[in-house]
Amino acid sequence: MNNFIFQNPTKLVFGKGQIAQLATLIPAEKNIMITYGGGSIFKNGIYDQVKEALKNHNVTEFGGIEPNPEYETLMRCVKECKEKKIDFLLAVGGGSVIDGTKFIATALKWDGEPWDFLEKPLATGDALPLATVLTIPATGSEMNNGSVISRREFKQKLFFFNDACFPQFSILDPTAIYSLPKKQIANGVIDTYIHVVEQYLTYDNKAEVQDYWAEGILKTLLDVAPKLMANQTDYDSCANFMYSATMALNGFIAMGVVTDWATHMIGQELTALHGLDHGVTLAIVYPGVANVMKDDKRAKLTQYAERVFNITEGTDDEKIEKALSMTADFFKSLGVKIRLSDYNIGEDTIEEVARRFADKNFILGENRNITPDKIREILQFVK
Repeated sequence: MNNFIFQNPTKLVFGKGQIAQLATLIPAEKNIMITYGGGSIFKNGIYDQVKEALKNHNVTEFGGIEPNPEYETLMRCVKECKEKKIDFLLAVGGGSVIDGTKFIATALKWDGEPWDFLEKPLATGDALPLATVLTIPATGSEMNNGSVISRREFKQKLFFFNDACFPQFSILDPTAIYSLPKKQIANGVIDTYIHVVEQYLTYDNKAEVQDYWAEGILKTLLDVAPKLMANQTDYDSCANFMYSATMALNGFIAMGVVTDWATHMIGQELTALHGLDHGVTLAIVYPGVANVMKDDKRAKLTQYAERVFNITEGTDDEKIEKALSMTADFFKSLGVKIRLSDYNIGEDTIEEVARRFADKNFILGENRNITPDKIREILQFVK
């Protein structure tokens, strides 16, 4: 296990009816901006609960934050926050709203053009205080310091990290899942699953606690996903899914281990170029990464086969092949197509993605050996 220093300051407030806690969690003197997305919170009752809890607070609202939050939209909110002297941000939504709100919080404390801290992500360090009410489990953004922002005019999707962007608290009410479209549940399950394997399926770090923790999250998702697709109002399934999504990317399973993130980085380019859902891109790209980089990941892929899918017979190669086939079948069981050709994406995009990584001189993977040529091979595998 590698040396590490770990701190996560976010308070989790979990369970049914917990949105009412907002009344005391945010100081009464704060000038609050509520941020949200396309308006689903008006249909599922979450907006009414938030407004009721904050009825004695000074509240302004900004809606319309897109999936893959758009820089131009977020900058409009930054301008409005400055005009109204906002001093606390409350993101009510899924990962896109929360990521967008982290950008807003950072931009409000940034001296200069905010796009700069996306192009130079080590430059951030301050942010307006923020908190979240999670409505869509997927990204884990409710308990981490990361954010991914899109700028469609450049066809770019970039990330940044800012320790000041850990939410002060996050409210997780599993009943929010009851009204989600099945597509969002499927995307959220896949996003959570790939978050785990990006930290777990690398090489043996001799970190047994983290390994068993990661395997537990994966097995939970394999168990609850079909239940959710059949009945998304089963509270215990919703609760275990929501908690899994948070635990997958709050730093806990990453302590002392080497991580990958190639699937996410390549997938982000597919979203930037074609607007595919984030979860869809991960389902497409991961089989390519796992198969092309199989020799690097052999020990952990064998462990994955044995401990997650209980595959104990055959050679290591046979176990790995069966486990990866079962993983792909799991994604497809959620109604997600997992080939580039299913989305009419071909050679032009493969070459453009490889070129982008070459231009940035980005080398990916836990061993820093996924070159642009390897990226081309990965995408060819899933074509």
